Amino acid sequence: MEEKRLYSPAYVKKILSKHGFKFSKSLGQNFLMDGNIVRKIADAGEITPDDYVIEIGPGIGTLTEELALRAKKVVAIEIDNTLLPILDETIGKYKNVEIVHEDVLKVDMEKLINEKLNGGPVKVVANLPYYVTTPIIGKLIEDNLNLDAIIVMVQKEVAERMESGPGGKEYGSLSIFVNFYSKPKIIVKVPKTVFMPQPKIDSAVIKLDIKKELPDVDKEKFFKVVKASFSKRRKTLVNALSTYGFDIAKEDIKNTLKTLNIDENIRAESLSVEDFIKISKTLPPLDI
Repeated sequence: MEEKRLYSPAYVKKILSKHGFKFSKSLGQNFLMDGNIVRKIADAGEITPDDYVIEIGPGIGTLTEELALRAKKVVAIEIDNTLLPILDETIGKYKNVEIVHEDVLKVDMEKLINEKLNGGPVKVVANLPYYVTTPIIGKLIEDNLNLDAIIVMVQKEVAERMESGPGGKEYGSLSIFVNFYSKPKIIVKVPKTVFMPQPKIDSAVIKLDIKKELPDVDKEKFFKVVKASFSKRRKTLVNALSTYGFDIAKEDIKNTLKTLNIDENIRAESLSVEDFIKISKTLPPLDI
């Protein structure tokens, strides 16, 4: 029945009180208390009985429960040991859920997927703590894991930056990074009022469909160019690159843009992922 589900505030308060649980600000703990949003997250992941799922930061198991009802197996990674007895009570009855007490940033994700989730493919679903959102997504994407998609609740502003395209004020190096590796789409905006305790800002659920084939480009050089280009947003691309510290002449940068029919007065925020790929391929080697 609805009142027994883990998004019932009264039920959650009862469980937390029973275990004497105290929210940790340092771990960015804000538990989701809205069944509609929980279902929308699982719906966005298109979780089926054939799916293997990794959840990061299950909290008391609100989202974990919904995933357990839909997926073949869920591995939930939780850093806070004080939540383990609570999860045992709330989620222990689900035999397709395994709780891993670890810091996700230190976990060998490839080993975990191979040993606990049949090698994948895996869907990652999570309500991420704001303070580690970018490092966690970076780790998941860059570790070349067998992932289908990442569906995460993050700070609304961060979600907008991930989804943003050229020309928008939110557009930057994070947008390029996410769009290089995936196809991002904001699923739903989430008000701060549906969390316990209530954070100061609103959230959003974003889905990153992982690309199976990446662009044919030297990734190290590509991301160096992107980082340098956005290091001084008010400068033109030529000035940003020439003053960043690369051992490259301004004329070489201008000639590269001319070859690609790109205005030499353009700024980084106007360039697409494809533009940056062409620029990084055409520029001379970068020494830094």
